[in-house]
Amino acid sequence: MDTVETVTVRFDDVGPHPVVDIVESLSTIKSEGRHLWLGGDETTTIERVTLGAAGDTYDNHVSFPVGDFLPLPAGPDADGAIPEIDIEGFDRHGDYLWFVGSHSLTRKRVKPHHATEDALRALAKIRKNANRHLLGRIPVVTRDGLPTLVGSAAAPDGAGGPLTAAALGLRKQTRVTTVLKGDKHLGPFLTIPSKDNGLDVEGLAVVGERVYLGLRGPVLRGWAVVVELRPTEGDGQDLGLRPLDGGLSYRKHFLNLDGLGVRDLLAQGDDLLVLAGPTMDLDGPVRVYRWRGAARAATSVVVDDEALVRVLDLPFGEGDDHAEGIALAPGDPSSILVVHDSPAAHRRPAPGVILVDVFRLP
Repeated sequence: MDTVETVTVRFDDVGPHPVVDIVESLSTIKSEGRHLWLGGDETTTIERVTLGAAGDTYDNHVSFPVGDFLPLPAGPDADGAIPEIDIEGFDRHGDYLWFVGSHSLTRKRVKPHHATEDALRALAKIRKNANRHLLGRIPVVTRDGLPTLVGSAAAPDGAGGPLTAAALGLRKQTRVTTVLKGDKHLGPFLTIPSKDNGLDVEGLAVVGERVYLGLRGPVLRGWAVVVELRPTEGDGQDLGLRPLDGGLSYRKHFLNLDGLGVRDLLAQGDDLLVLAGPTMDLDGPVRVYRWRGAARAATSVVVDDEALVRVLDLPFGEGDDHAEGIALAPGDPSSILVVHDSPAAHRRPAPGVILVDVFRLP
């Protein structure tokens, strides 16, 4: 494991969420030139920061509420707050930034002040949030030299139709979980909360027409799962899915990640880099694998040979520093950026500031 350097990212109070919520819940990252796209699992926004002239700090923070581009299926709660999307993956492909929510159920936490009966009631309560069930894309255009999210735009140079924000999951009928309901491997886990080895999407990669969803859970007898989809244009802002093998609109790939689940995916040519970590509420281990030739798979595959190579072991904390997102380092495809959920205190040197690790790939 070779840590090259640490870069600084500075967020400002410019969006609807307190900056502390962004800093402490980062779950995905994507680099684009001198810019970074970042998302958190406790917000409804996409963040953009830009590398400053000194070359060591990303700032100039802009926050883009996803609800400005797509009608979120879950409206404000009794307190007026919009339920989180739980954004867990980004990819930048063509003229779009793609994002995915966790698609998961949650079990209520037991808090230190809870008496026994309160704790038992909390553990019995399972929550559903429709905003988590989004797999979407938002057009990216250049304005004043900066990549900017918009609801719609003309295609570059007039080629093709207009660019439009669209998603699966705007309605219950178009959710990925609806498609998977009858699946013999994944269907039984749709009613199980994420931290209990239930369905939990935490990785996203787009290669051509292929969209890959990496599942933190379930892990089936030690096998992690990647779901492959082919989104198509649908009705209005609803995306559709193209049929694949046997009339199904998805493929399942099973990866031997030594018992770990997928925490993020990163396309590099025809390969996928897989950030792997525990599916349950544990700290580690955390590793990066390379799935060679992933984008050439013509059917569902089971990968347990030289096509899957363990390339990095990443550090992790005790109760903090959970590696959640990876991206290629700008201008250096031999290195990756790593962002952490529940970052340790040493990663937060000042309010609104987070330190992002850079690791060199072997």
